[in-house]
Amino acid sequence: MSEWDKLHTGELYLPNDEEVTLYQRQRLQLLWDFNLIPPSETQRREAMMKELFCEIGEGCYIEPPLRSNFGCAHVHFGSYVYANFNLTLVDDTHIYVGDCTMFAPNVVVATAGHPILPELREKGYQYNMPVYIGRNCWIGAGALIMPGVRIGCNTVIGAGSVVTRDIPSDVVAVGNPCRILRKIGERDREFYFKDRRIDPNFLEVQNENPA
Repeated sequence: MSEWDKLHTGELYLPNDEEVTLYQRQRLQLLWDFNLIPPSETQRREAMMKELFCEIGEGCYIEPPLRSNFGCAHVHFGSYVYANFNLTLVDDTHIYVGDCTMFAPNVVVATAGHPILPELREKGYQYNMPVYIGRNCWIGAGALIMPGVRIGCNTVIGAGSVVTRDIPSDVVAVGNPCRILRKIGERDREFYFKDRRIDPNFLEVQNENPA
């Protein structure tokens, strides 16, 4: 099995393989071009995103700069995904993101890992594990999502969290390592921030959203 064939198997491989690095350089050039598109050229941005991503739905918006190891070649975005500045996608293998998920600034989603054993690291070995992020999640500023993690739908990951294990749906999770703080509940239907009440009309508009 070639090093290229091992990218998506979770096996140890050598990422400096000629076939791997040649493809990676080509993809990084596309990403470089995307980051240089002026903000006024929205249609050009949208067209380039379809070229960059393995899959991307409608209505997605990404604030450059966007960082990605393979130019998003292994990234799957649903529809209406929003990414603020400096999203870093270490997409040595696949990253899956559901509809309506939002990324705050400086989030890192990593699929690549390196062995703990020093002798293997010295030889340059690496392994990759996919990441799954569900629908309608909010990933807070500066959060780090580690290889192999699954995050359920509707979940909020607090700013600065380091997510090293799976997080279920419908919870608020924070910290290093990231842990469940609480479930999303009835109080969240009444207040959006501390004592700030939600206008019920906003919920009616939200329910009419085709997403």
